Amino acid sequence: MDIVCHPTPLSGALPAISSKSIAHRLLILAAVSSRTTDVHCSTTSADIEATAGCLRALGARVTRTQVGYRVVPVPEATRRPARPAHVDCGESGSTLRFLVPVICALGGPVEVVGRGRLADRPLEPLLSELRAHGATISEEGSFPLKVSGPISPGRFRLPGDVSSQFVSGLLLAAPLLGGPVEVAVTEPVESLPYVNLTTSALATFGVDVSVRHEEEGGEGLTVFSLAPAGSRPTSPGLCEVEGDWSNAAFWLAAGALSDGGVAVTGLDLSSTQGDRSILAALSCFGARVARRGGAARVTKDRPRATTLDVSDFPDLVPPLAAVAALCPGTTRLTHAGRLRLKESDRLETVSTTLRALGADARAEGDDLVIVGRESLLGGEVDAANDHRIAMMAAVAATRATGDVTIRGAECVSKSYPAFFEDYELLGGSVTRKGDEHAL
Repeated sequence: MDIVCHPTPLSGALPAISSKSIAHRLLILAAVSSRTTDVHCSTTSADIEATAGCLRALGARVTRTQVGYRVVPVPEATRRPARPAHVDCGESGSTLRFLVPVICALGGPVEVVGRGRLADRPLEPLLSELRAHGATISEEGSFPLKVSGPISPGRFRLPGDVSSQFVSGLLLAAPLLGGPVEVAVTEPVESLPYVNLTTSALATFGVDVSVRHEEEGGEGLTVFSLAPAGSRPTSPGLCEVEGDWSNAAFWLAAGALSDGGVAVTGLDLSSTQGDRSILAALSCFGARVARRGGAARVTKDRPRATTLDVSDFPDLVPPLAAVAALCPGTTRLTHAGRLRLKESDRLETVSTTLRALGADARAEGDDLVIVGRESLLGGEVDAANDHRIAMMAAVAATRATGDVTIRGAECVSKSYPAFFEDYELLGGSVTRKGDEHAL
């Protein structure tokens, strides 16, 4: 599907959709907990549905309700099936990286498949650590990935400059191992807020994780351990997925480009979601930011370029890049190398997309450098099957002098199926390519 965005500022207010990051974690823990759990999750997406589908394939009963999901856990008797289960992660990296350790803990055997760039997204050194603890896993990089356990408890070690999803996957599996588990991560730990989301989800299910610092061989380590050892997930009966800062960031970025401003309601202003940093980041770009109750509002004020280290919130780069392209001066978003391993090589697709719209943007090593201008020209862009590139282009279109055509815009369904409907609710104007009528 191609979408044409006609230039117009966005303004108004929208409720936040449910956090995809938190939904993954709560659904997985519900599926391996002590009893049925109702997970309140007001919206869904392709990635959330991928996790739900995988859990069903593993033996859990996951049903959609009017307010979210009801999850009946995987029965103990079926946690080690005689025949391989078949789980399809779709294009969800979180689903894949969280569930492979959990499958190893459950025992398997399981065949794991996925689509798109998922086979290209690295799983090492996670697989090596799982094999060292007793897992049998086929070679990385080809689907189906054949996985079986069980794995033993003990100490797992990971470098801190790879995906935080590896750490989260091991922590989600740890309560199933029946013994002491430590996950030691070399410092600095990138994207630590995402690991904090996992420890918070575990606490919801009665599993406490302690964190300490160690020195080993001249290296600093952050060590996560279950307290007490061998804790098992206990269902709270009911848990709630909070509002999503990652997708709210696009609306708040649009507010930073609008005299009318945009507010997003239903957000936890003290959330452990790392992408809550969008408010501080937009302040650095000269936007006016207001917080009240469960709402955040951002309005254009005195736009200016800035330099930001994005290592702890890489998913914010697309909306921040759209703002940077429209702020005078040179912005540098640093330590963004991990963006090369997302749904697209985002260092390249962000800069290519912005250049197609008339911006001055380029990747320099692991940095993104953008020279801002008063307005963009419009044009045609390829979303590269990346939801955040499509949404970034739509936000940038609000300050273009000509229409912006987004090829493959249906990829927003990965995280935000109703994105363009909500875009219209904020006053945006969109049409399907070749259709005279607005969506």
